[in-house]
Amino acid sequence: MDRFDNILARAEQRHGGSKALAASMPSFKSQRALSKTQNDRWLAEMTRCVFQAGFVYRVINHKWDDFEDVFFGFPPDRILMLSPDQIDKIAKNPRIVRNRQKVLTVQNNAQYIQSVSKDFGSFGRFVSRWPESDLIGLFKHMKRNGARLGGMTGQRLLRTMGKDTFIVTGDVIRCLRLANVDITMSPNTQREQKLIQAAFNRWHADSGLPYSHLSRIAAMSVDD
Repeated sequence: MDRFDNILARAEQRHGGSKALAASMPSFKSQRALSKTQNDRWLAEMTRCVFQAGFVYRVINHKWDDFEDVFFGFPPDRILMLSPDQIDKIAKNPRIVRNRQKVLTVQNNAQYIQSVSKDFGSFGRFVSRWPESDLIGLFKHMKRNGARLGGMTGQRLLRTMGKDTFIVTGDVIRCLRLANVDITMSPNTQREQKLIQAAFNRWHADSGLPYSHLSRIAAMSVDD
């Protein structure tokens, strides 16, 4: 597999040198700070990411204050108390994007958060304790137990909330393939997912860089 030094050099050359590249790196929270993130903020961001998937991001962001108001600030316990009639009324509310299937995910993800919190105290504590050396496992957990949290949606959620995570974008996949990681352009098999995690683990060990920075640098080493 190609050394990360070569990938870093390529990204620096494409994007104005080491200082310019460093300035574009994503931020992330410490384990302690991440563990303190309240459950309502996790449910809110899950909802935002679910509604943004396959839609125009700026429309959701423009309406976000109304989303917060319609869903009472996203407290999971209160969301779980909503009746089917109340859910139907929310799904027809013109203040939000009226997609009933996505509205239904809010209650499903509230249940997911509450279930995890019973074992860990909070969803933030659960995520903060999950090792970066097995991010693929965390992606799988969210896909299996949450609602519409698979693929890029779950990965974007973690990045936005401050988890140090890679995101498997098309550019990252191209970089991995150029580095001789044996994956396809749609790496959905368990074998391919393990190879992606192993590649990032090796790059992290070699460079000492956070996983989120490795991901961004990988993407910037091949984009136009």
